[in-house]
Amino acid sequence: MDTSLASLNGFGFTDGVLPSACPTRIVLNHVTSTWGVLVLVALSQSGLRWGELRRTVQGISEKMLAQTLRTLEADGLVLRTAQPTIPPRVDYSLTDRGRDLTEHLLPLMSWIAANADDIVGADAGHASAAVRP
Repeated sequence: MDTSLASLNGFGFTDGVLPSACPTRIVLNHVTSTWGVLVLVALSQSGLRWGELRRTVQGISEKMLAQTLRTLEADGLVLRTAQPTIPPRVDYSLTDRGRDLTEHLLPLMSWIAANADDIVGADAGHASAAVRP
């Protein structure tokens, strides 16, 4: 088994180095931001309107939801469809690329959900131990 970092070429590595100018960093930042992940997961089962997304992704501000959707739309992951109705109706859904991405993202989210309590609980235990005299 090759244990050198060069074996990771193709995962953002070039000759065993993670170059600072690599475009994978930009995509990784967009896709794995807390809000980006949660919006993608929320849209993974069906398209949603703005208000439905806001209720589904609790805690996201209007500004952050708008920014996240703009970024994911510009990246070709989310499709924004405006209906010419009064009042205006805007639907958000995943593009083919967005669906492909969520196929990879959902198993990671499943792992996180299964382990979050233990990890957060372990962190809480370390934090309380650190403040003891």
